[in-house]
Amino acid sequence: MALALTALSAGGFLAVAIWVSSRVEVSPGLHRLALFVHLAALVVGLGAVLVGDYSALLWLAGRVSTAQMLRDIGRLHLPIWVGLAGLVGSGMLLEPRFEVVATRVKLALVAILLVNGIQAMALERRMVAAGPRLGGALVLRGVVTASVSQACWWCAMWIGFTATQS
Repeated sequence: MALALTALSAGGFLAVAIWVSSRVEVSPGLHRLALFVHLAALVVGLGAVLVGDYSALLWLAGRVSTAQMLRDIGRLHLPIWVGLAGLVGSGMLLEPRFEVVATRVKLALVAILLVNGIQAMALERRMVAAGPRLGGALVLRGVVTASVSQACWWCAMWIGFTATQS
């Protein structure tokens, strides 16, 4: 139930941001503020993702326990979601050009991140319930989840970077 509510909220927030961005007139001062918030949200969100993946790598190397890794990852859901929300909220004020294919790809990557993040929360709960010995299927799902996350974050960041250069 909580995951369904999270999914509806995330999808609704993204839809509202797209709708608002196509209707709002942004002053240069607001645009600069939105860009600062966008960059700060990227630091918070992607930074938390990197810390979580680092903890998972430490676990794979046998340097931390399963319980420690799961505690670390569990604590990082909030900053990851705050970062994503900040990116979406500020992005709507950065005058996205929806006619550009790269903008649409970036939106698709954000939507994938939202879905992946929701299933990552469910995966973390399953891993906690499984105890210290995670089965191969859970580990594989974790690797796929982390890989999708990394690909989406870095590709979306690259698209944003290249958009500012043109």
